[in-house]
Amino acid sequence: MNLRPQTIQIFLPQGDPSGIRQAEITTRTVRVFEIPRPLLAEFTKMPEARQVGLYFLFGPSDEEAPRCYIGQTQNVGTRLAQHASGKEFWERALVAVSLTNTWTSTHVAYLEWLSIQRATAAARFALENGNSASNPHTPVPLEWECQEYMETVSMLLATLGYPVHQELQSVPRAAVGMQHEELILRERGCNATAYANASGLVVRRGSRGNAVPAPSAEPGLIKRRESLLAQGIATIEGAQIVFQQDHQFNSPSGAAAAVVGGSVNGRTAWKTVDGRTFDALERDRLAPAAIQGDLYGTAQGNDM
Repeated sequence: MNLRPQTIQIFLPQGDPSGIRQAEITTRTVRVFEIPRPLLAEFTKMPEARQVGLYFLFGPSDEEAPRCYIGQTQNVGTRLAQHASGKEFWERALVAVSLTNTWTSTHVAYLEWLSIQRATAAARFALENGNSASNPHTPVPLEWECQEYMETVSMLLATLGYPVHQELQSVPRAAVGMQHEELILRERGCNATAYANASGLVVRRGSRGNAVPAPSAEPGLIKRRESLLAQGIATIEGAQIVFQQDHQFNSPSGAAAAVVGGSVNGRTAWKTVDGRTFDALERDRLAPAAIQGDLYGTAQGNDM
């Protein structure tokens, strides 16, 4: 994804921030709708529901890799209605359509294939597609046109909270002020490394934790670890769970719990090589802003 400053407009058709949302980059011709499943009937009444489109079905989003199904259709409203009775896992649909209504079946077939390729490479979501779409025969000029469309779709999906195409390695760690600091967790026999990003904490490939969860481990944590194993993100090697690829967690504590196999305060468990905790690192990062705020407040007081 090409990261640069951009203006994105989000419109609430029903005036409800929890309802249907539509997003677009003001200089592009792609619009993305976010549709809560209970409001699918409302979306089908909108004119865009009758367009050719690319769509994404997303399941629950928690500390385990959330699920996603990617598809394309000639009529997104009709197709989503079919999925409402045929697929149970999803809670929200995101639909990409052309503002000029110029996409054809060739466009969306290629966009579907490209989207599945990128989502597979990013490994941020567990894909529900049983069969990967094949690369359709597409004229070269149309391929490049679709590449531009996909850049916009990816940006809008990530803006709405679904970074399905965003590879972990592409997230600039410095953007959240950690300055490429490596974080280490060495508690209860674990040896794991991680780094912070804008989405939380990424546990690195090769990190090792406890294979057997603690007796006090909550059911949700056990389920998340089972999901990591089922997806091949981690494997069991003797008495240890070993991460086979970098994996995103929403919080330091969620990441630490997945490694340790029990409840743990990740803000103090994750430390830099020189012993600073995640919490201390965050406080150090915020200190200049706090000092500047105090100086500004003092100056304002002197002017009164």
